[in-house]
Amino acid sequence: MSLTKTPGVATAALTFALTFALPAFAESRIMIEDAYARAAGVTAMAGAAFMQIVNTGDEDDRLIGARSDIARRVELHTHIENDQGVMQMTHVKEGFAIPAGETHLLKRGGDHVMFMGLTGSMDHGASVTVTLVFEKAGEMVVEIPVDLERKPMQGMSGMSGGSMGQGSGN
Repeated sequence: MSLTKTPGVATAALTFALTFALPAFAESRIMIEDAYARAAGVTAMAGAAFMQIVNTGDEDDRLIGARSDIARRVELHTHIENDQGVMQMTHVKEGFAIPAGETHLLKRGGDHVMFMGLTGSMDHGASVTVTLVFEKAGEMVVEIPVDLERKPMQGMSGMSGGSMGQGSGN
C-alpha cells in the first residue's frame, strides 16, 4: 500500500513532517499565583492588587497595563525613595519586566496594580475582575479575591495608608 493511495495516512505523514520541520517559536507563558486585592475600608478611594507573575515561557515579557471596572483609573505602581529618604508611590509607565523562567512579585511596599477612584467597595471575601495586559502574552483576565486581613509577608514593609493617599490601604 503506498501513501499516495491512502489519503488518511498521507495526511498524517504530512502533518507529522510539517510539525517537526517548522522552527520552534519562542513563547511567553504567564501564570498568576497568590493574587489578592485590598483597600483600607468601605470609604477608601483607592486600592491595590498584589500577586506573583510567573513566566514559564522561553522569552521575556512585560506587564504593560491593567484594567478593571472597580476603579476609574488603573495603573502599575511602585515605591521609590525620594531625596529626603521618604518612600513615595509612582506610576511605572514602562511596566514591569517578566524575564523568561522567572517570577516577578507584586507586593505591598513594592510593585503593584493600583486602583484609583474606586467605583465600588472592595469587600473582604469578594473578588475583583482585572485584565492584565502583557506585551507578548496579550490580555489575561484574572479574578482576584479581596483579602483585607492578609498581613505583609515577612520582611516586606506594609506601607501605611498615608503613603498611598488618604484611605488607600496598600
